[in-house]
Amino acid sequence: MPAELPSTIAAPVDHELVIKRSRFLAHLAPVTSVEEADAVVARLRKEMWDARHHCVALVVGSHADQQRSSDDGEPSGTAGVPMLEVLRHRAVTDVVAVVTRYFGGILLGAGGLVRAYSSAVSEALDLARPVHRRVLTEVTVDVAHADAGRIDNVLRDWAGTHGAVLGEPLYTQVARFTLLVPPERVGRLTDDLAAASAGALTPVPGASRIVDVPA
Repeated sequence: MPAELPSTIAAPVDHELVIKRSRFLAHLAPVTSVEEADAVVARLRKEMWDARHHCVALVVGSHADQQRSSDDGEPSGTAGVPMLEVLRHRAVTDVVAVVTRYFGGILLGAGGLVRAYSSAVSEALDLARPVHRRVLTEVTVDVAHADAGRIDNVLRDWAGTHGAVLGEPLYTQVARFTLLVPPERVGRLTDDLAAASAGALTPVPGASRIVDVPA
């Protein structure tokens, strides 16, 4: 089996944690680039200009290639890095986490800050709707119109039991079916389609791409 890709989140999430009167406002957002993440951070800084800290952790890239964190004035290593560790541990990418702190007047100490910032991100992730990612190969099958209805049913059943995704057929001179298939199952599709069509149909593999699959 191929190694699993990091997942992402479907939509922004907000979560508030209050510890010894300090408010930790966590905001998670799906992003596709560092620049997009920076824009989220800038917007939150503007909206909550009166907060003391806006600590940041972000992971971007299909394989979590780019990672960054900021303590934003908190003691070094007590905010951004613990937040980033949560994102790494939970195997997510294309996510920016911003935890805005309104100081409550009571010092939490280094350990308390680490727990607060990491818990704020972890609890926000618990509320997020995950989106899993898979590498799938695009495969096309051209079918005569007279056989299209039957093959549609065959492919629909096959996709449902083999982790594939069947798109809407395109009707021109023939009916063209497009599937996104796990690479290791393309051979199985070829064999099963040959059996279902007495050897008349052969799927044509194309490029592979990363596909988001909502959980």
